Amino acid sequence: MKKYLLLGCLFALSLAACAQKKDKKVKVPADMEVKDTDSTAIATFGGGCFWCTEAQFQYLDGVLKVESGYMGGEVANPTYEQVCTGTTGHAEVIRVTYDPRKIDYPTLLQAFWVSHDPTTLNRQGNDVGTQYRSVIFYHNEAQLKDAEHYKKELAASGAYKDPIVTEIAKEGPFYKAENYHQDYYSQNGSQPYCYYVIRPKLDKFKKVFEKKLKP
Repeated sequence: MKKYLLLGCLFALSLAACAQKKDKKVKVPADMEVKDTDSTAIATFGGGCFWCTEAQFQYLDGVLKVESGYMGGEVANPTYEQVCTGTTGHAEVIRVTYDPRKIDYPTLLQAFWVSHDPTTLNRQGNDVGTQYRSVIFYHNEAQLKDAEHYKKELAASGAYKDPIVTEIAKEGPFYKAENYHQDYYSQNGSQPYCYYVIRPKLDKFKKVFEKKLKP
């Protein structure tokens, strides 16, 4: 918990200083038509199993929608089974649609790093493979600048004893995951994985972001 509080303090200080897994019936094609507007913006993160990251980001005030999917690979329209082999190059990601008037991108970056362990390469707990890598897919130059800045700030903070291995890459085609992956935790909260893996992460996340949660 001390580590999470340190992360929160780090981001607060930095902001002030800157002032500023099997449904074969559904296969959704690449969706590159979602764009920023005056009232919405898009962010994409990979932090291990998308069931976990989706569940956490859904609670943030200003987040309008969270979709689980695949990005960063070489195969068009991949299925979950294909991504699970680790041979397509895709990462399990969440695409976050948010209201920048209520929550900004640096805060989403903070939430991303708190939501998983960014020091384990291609692994989160018992989930192992390149599809579980820590990655930020930036959508514009402003996001790239923020991601690189705060990654350096976090590395210099000493919050982690091991190096941060988070990849920062330009967005590619987003393939929405099969329907049964969407809103997974709220639909399957009593399942063992949800209860023993997602729930503890969510509880910690809520404590860190207590003042930034939806009413």
